[in-house]
Amino acid sequence: MTFVPPTAEDLALYLGMEEIQGDRADLLIAQAVALAESVVKPLPDQATAVVLSVAGRAYVNPQQVTYETIGPQSVQRPAGSGGLYLTKSDKAALKALAGRGGAFTVDPTPAGADPSPTWPGDGPFLPGEPYEPGWGY
Repeated sequence: MTFVPPTAEDLALYLGMEEIQGDRADLLIAQAVALAESVVKPLPDQATAVVLSVAGRAYVNPQQVTYETIGPQSVQRPAGSGGLYLTKSDKAALKALAGRGGAFTVDPTPAGADPSPTWPGDGPFLPGEPYEPGWGY
């Protein structure tokens, strides 16, 4: 299955808003998809959560305002809580959803390797001398 981008209605539901500006939401979703594709392409089906998170952050706080006072009310938001960007966690989630970024094992043994020991071998080890354990040859 191919990735289907979320809709403006999905973004409104994600943000808990009854009304949403459809054109603006569609633009932010398209840009969030483009950013996500800069990390993983093609996007996995489950990338909708990351795309909605990125677009939602930009929709709610497009200017990345961290402190705002209007009359007697003031609001302080965490730094970096707005605008259109991917966080380190977003990138990690995209890679994990695509099956990348985890630990792996590499076996350096050639496929045709012989499992029999090569040392110590049979027979004399030095010309005319018997093998004696512990001598290191």
